[in-house]
Amino acid sequence: MDKIVINETSGEFSKQVEKLSHANLSRCLHCLACSGGCPFAEDMEYLPNTIIRMIQFGLKEKVLKSSTIWLCVGCNTCSMECPNAVDMAAIMDSLRQMAISEHSLIAEPGILSFHNAVVDSIFRHGRTHKLEIMMKYKFSQKDLFSDMDLGLKMLAKKKLDLPPPTA
Repeated sequence: MDKIVINETSGEFSKQVEKLSHANLSRCLHCLACSGGCPFAEDMEYLPNTIIRMIQFGLKEKVLKSSTIWLCVGCNTCSMECPNAVDMAAIMDSLRQMAISEHSLIAEPGILSFHNAVVDSIFRHGRTHKLEIMMKYKFSQKDLFSDMDLGLKMLAKKKLDLPPPTA
């Protein structure tokens, strides 16, 4: 078990996250409502309330390198479950922004790659072009054929448009 050392800079990380997320971390009672409601908690390295505690202890590097902040899909279930209205989804979003801006090692680079493909598609077409997003993501992962059968089924059912949508 890791020894937790609280130093003078512990509060700075907490304040930085609070400023970026507009969430008050001291309101967290660690009741586990956020973690209990999270549909992805079982796949996370740390539960959402544990992330808050780690922020409070100033474990910046450990939090920003955690896969947990990338596995959060922003469904807001955690935020809605919180009895003290701590916006955990906003906290996770802020942590991802901090990890990118501080050039931290991204624990789940595929998720970031997918996100970038979605944003690029919206920028280029004014909305998402799912086929383009899937192709960019698959190229970035160097995994072109593992889902080919699913892609063909989606094309057959007209769930993927070949040309990009018009705005």
